Formats: sequence, C-alpha cells, structure tokens
Amino acid sequence: MRILLTNDDGIHAPGLFALYEALKQDHQVHIVAPESEMSAVGHAITLTSPIVVQEVHRDGLFFGHAVKGTPADCVKLAVKELLDSPPDVILSGINVGANVGVNILYSGTVSAATEGAFLGIRSAAISLAVMENPDFRFAAQFSRDLVRFMVEADLRDGTALNVNIPALPPEKISGISITRQGTSRFEERFERRTDPRGRVYYWLTGEKFIETGNPENDSVALGLNRITITPIHYDLTCERELVRLKTMDLPPLALVSRGKTR
Repeated sequence: MRILLTNDDGIHAPGLFALYEALKQDHQVHIVAPESEMSAVGHAITLTSPIVVQEVHRDGLFFGHAVKGTPADCVKLAVKELLDSPPDVILSGINVGANVGVNILYSGTVSAATEGAFLGIRSAAISLAVMENPDFRFAAQFSRDLVRFMVEADLRDGTALNVNIPALPPEKISGISITRQGTSRFEERFERRTDPRGRVYYWLTGEKFIETGNPENDSVALGLNRITITPIHYDLTCERELVRLKTMDLPPLALVSRGKTR
C-alpha cells in the first residue's frame, strides 16, 4: 500500500525513522513531516506566510519532504500537491509521550491523523508512553499489524485512530483495549521569571497528570499496561447538550432567526 508518514517531532525524529524502517519493505512509504519540532500546535495550519518545502536525504538517498509548517500542513500538502495520488493510509508518529485524555486536543501528532481522516484517508496517530530514552522497536513493529487492522476495520468516514503504546517489553504488555477518549488532564502552573532586562516572562512548569477512573478511558487502560486504540472524530458537537439547548428559550435575536417573535 501507499503509506504517508508524518509527525510533530520533525522529519529527523527517531520515532519517524523507526516507522519508516518497519514499513518500507512491504509498502510504498512517503514521508512529509515538519522540518523542526511542532509539538502541541494542535490542528493549526499556516495562512499568513509561505510554506517552504525541501527535500531531505539520508545516506545520500531521498528520504522525504521537510515542511516549514505544522503537521496538518504536511498532510494537506502531501495529499494535494506532493504525492502523485492520495495515500491508502496515513500514520503520524511515533510520538514521544502519551496522547490521552484532553491532551489530544493539543497534540500535533493526533491532529495530523484527524486531518487525514478529514480528507477521507484511513489515518492513525501512534504515541509511545515515555518521555526519556524511548525504545521504538516494538511500537514500530506493531504499526505493521495496525495498518492491516485499519484496512480490515473499514473505519467510518472522518474517523481516525489514536493509538498509545506502553513503553514496556512486549511480554509485559497486558493486551489491547478499544477505549474512549477520557477526560484526564494536566494540572499546570506557570513559573514567573525576570530576564536580564527586567522584563517578566512565564514558563509552563509543574505539570501533574490528573486521571479519571473509568476503566474504558484511554489513560486508565494505558496505566494497566495495555495498548489503547481510541476512535476519534473531528466533529466536536456535544450531542446531549445540543438536544438540551434546543428545549431552552433563546435570546431575542436567536428567536427572530428561528422565525419567532415575543
């Protein structure tokens, strides 16, 4: 199959190269990734400046395209301009650090996958749940099975998979769970500092992960040493609240727009 690889850690990230090495023998692999790290940019796209694209070579051979832009930019450019035809599958990763709970709203890794789903292409984000000294070998090999699973699952239009893998030897991983996005979040604080010119600035620090206890949630299952696969969608509508709000009296301008008067 034709597989597009991207990420938010940059085209030279070892996690991306591990994916490439695991998939290149069996698939036609294309790489379009940010030229530098773009972590936590969410689903940002570039509108007010040109997007520069450069070819990248490794060991004298063409490796992929480096984009001076966001992960979503990379997917858009790859599908619309850089590839001769759309890929069959898009994989984003392998990210360093888990993407679970509300954290996925910030993740450039996940946003690349949701952009692919928006364009009608089977897409998944892959993250390894560790921040230091990552060993990508098992996660990269798992991606081979993940690609087959994505094809067999015949995902609904607009659905991407958010995959998190424990940073453990394979024999210590307790299984695979289909999970929901939980509401776990980071409790954050900012450290106030002053630069040599007397200007005040702030540094985000002291992050503490606040976990909810539902066993179906991604963070809980990951904490039980299970690989988590969460189907996600770009439609952010809260259906229950939509139904409730429709029963309420609306402000006057809204009532006029619905053809009603006081």
